[in-house]
Amino acid sequence: MICLKLRQSGMVVNHKRVDRLYAEAGLQIRRRKRKKIPVADRHPLARPLAANQVWSMDFVFDRTAEGRVIKNLTVVDDATHEAVAIVPERAMGGLHLTRVLDQLAKTRGLPKAIRTDNGKEFCSRAMLSWAHARGVQLFLIEPDKPNQNAYIESFNGRFRDECLNEHWFTSLRHAQVVIEAWRREYNNERPKRALGGLTPAAYAESLAEKSGKLSSDSKASCY
Repeated sequence: MICLKLRQSGMVVNHKRVDRLYAEAGLQIRRRKRKKIPVADRHPLARPLAANQVWSMDFVFDRTAEGRVIKNLTVVDDATHEAVAIVPERAMGGLHLTRVLDQLAKTRGLPKAIRTDNGKEFCSRAMLSWAHARGVQLFLIEPDKPNQNAYIESFNGRFRDECLNEHWFTSLRHAQVVIEAWRREYNNERPKRALGGLTPAAYAESLAEKSGKLSSDSKASCY
């Protein structure tokens, strides 16, 4: 990512040299060892072609300084890799979850489908009723198959390594402010190789432009 940011600023750099100097300076974030997925269980997860086709959701837990739990709802757009939302709360049940999604709908709209694990909040009656009423399809992954929700799992690992493990939250409000700042930085300032060196926000814009052009070309061909 450092190499992409330097190139983004106009510098000509060698990525191997940058990686070596970065490591020698001890600037790398200490990352957790991730559990290896058996080869037989590795199935590529198809990426949607447009924003708001599929969102992935999960919960990531942390604690404030006094030991109280923070339950972070993470929402990622599978197509653009945008962090649609990170909502830190002390607790969040199914009804609270649906209210969060309705708030997101006011500014972004709703996805055609949402992918989650089998957590009780995602399988609650409130969530099922909400999805049915709004025409949103729910994809539930198989138990103990986190690779079926690979986009959110990857994001959650980065979120923990780069944000949660790097801060000592004194209160829920402190966590909300820091986490929202990190989310905005992730979307707007973090280029990703998987997105052709663009940030998630820039990639979302490029998809929207392509979609608009295709729509215009389609209409023009009708005349």
